Amino acid sequence: MKRSRAIAGSAVLAVAGLATMATATTASAAPAPAAYNGACGSGYSVVNSVPITGKGKVYLTYNSKTGKNCVVTVRNSPGSAVYMYTYLAASDGSSDAVWDSGLYTSYAGPVYLPAKGLCVDWGGTIETVSVSVSGSNCGRMAAGVVTHS
Repeated sequence: MKRSRAIAGSAVLAVAGLATMATATTASAAPAPAAYNGACGSGYSVVNSVPITGKGKVYLTYNSKTGKNCVVTVRNSPGSAVYMYTYLAASDGSSDAVWDSGLYTSYAGPVYLPAKGLCVDWGGTIETVSVSVSGSNCGRMAAGVVTHS
């Protein structure tokens, strides 16, 4: 009898251990936050970003040589195609907004806008979750150098 209790106790511990392992595995399987993928090309640096909760992130980049901003919306986990959208516009309405949308597996964009010295509105959507930023990263001339804040 003592022996069968020990075996039964070991079985309970083994089952409990498997449950703990399953929980740990599930927690570590969460998708990593989306990283900027370089889609805007060389010379562009990330100047701002905003998460799309549980889905990905939208990146605003700037190229100081060309004076252009670029936006790309990136999924946390590429997979089957889902609806995605990304946009960029001058806050003062001095130019038409640029955008890209469709069914994509990993990212939407890039979209470009000459915005030297201007504030920009930008954002993105992944499936049904959207984010937007208005009047941000206002470029200003300072001794001939464009800075973004």
